[in-house]
Amino acid sequence: MKPRLVVHLAAPRGFCAGVERAIQIVEKALEKWGAPVFVRHEIVHNRTVVRDLEKRGAIFVDELDEVPTDRPVVFSAHGVPKAVPADAARRELLYVDATCPLVSKVHAEAIRRDGAGDEIVLIGHEGHPEVIGTMGQLPEGAVTLIETVADAEAYAPRDPEHVAYLTQTTLSVDDTAAIVAVLRRRFPALKGPRREDICYATTNRQQAVKAIAAHTDAVIVVGAPNSSNSLRLVEVAKGAGCAHAILVQNAAEIDWTRIGAPRAIGISAGASAPEILVEEVLAAFRERFDVAIEQHRVTEENVAFRLPRVLEG
Repeated sequence: MKPRLVVHLAAPRGFCAGVERAIQIVEKALEKWGAPVFVRHEIVHNRTVVRDLEKRGAIFVDELDEVPTDRPVVFSAHGVPKAVPADAARRELLYVDATCPLVSKVHAEAIRRDGAGDEIVLIGHEGHPEVIGTMGQLPEGAVTLIETVADAEAYAPRDPEHVAYLTQTTLSVDDTAAIVAVLRRRFPALKGPRREDICYATTNRQQAVKAIAAHTDAVIVVGAPNSSNSLRLVEVAKGAGCAHAILVQNAAEIDWTRIGAPRAIGISAGASAPEILVEEVLAAFRERFDVAIEQHRVTEENVAFRLPRVLEG
């Protein structure tokens, strides 16, 4: 007889509206212009998604010089520096920008704050494509990256009365709040976005993981190791009281020895992980346990973003 296991499913989980839009953009581009359609960098951070689009005729490249001038190119959901579309225009490439609209909002805010004469700090992770894209909206040196509370304590602006902060959209809500609190204490005139930069999907998925973490012996997050929002879910689960929070890309990566003999586990998925991967993880547990599923939904999501006009109709 299989041991009984309660699986607490976090909801919302998996694809967000920005990811769905980005994937649709590549699919629509393939329909409109045929294969191949080139994509600069991974459209979203998930190898399953990338491989599926490759099978349909998408070719993923690192830089624009790998794109022939007679084929369209799509920019990833994470956003790109201003120099990238400028280079595409110079080469007369047909390009479609799949940047998530919530990331584009951060770009616009950076440009607005810079134009108002503010010194800008960006809370985020060095080297992440979204951070590179946001910092690349302004001349080099115009944005200071802050990754930790220690960075916030050490930051020395030219004029403490004219400092503004922005954030990467996929950060830990709690960690970011701690950094902002330091900046506000040090710079009372600190300016911030009218609405929180951390996107609704990141916030919702973190809240859902918090709701299940304390009830479980382990939490499994389905996502890619280069997915910021997936990594944050692992951190949030640990912070909420679950010592065994594990990131896996798929069911094959589950370490059953590490899982042990749990009575309850939690499962969530990062915003770029398709639901089929969650279903595969559930199937793997059903092979070993008598599974009872409890879904924990903290909110409903009904956000949808329009496709670029060039692909509409």
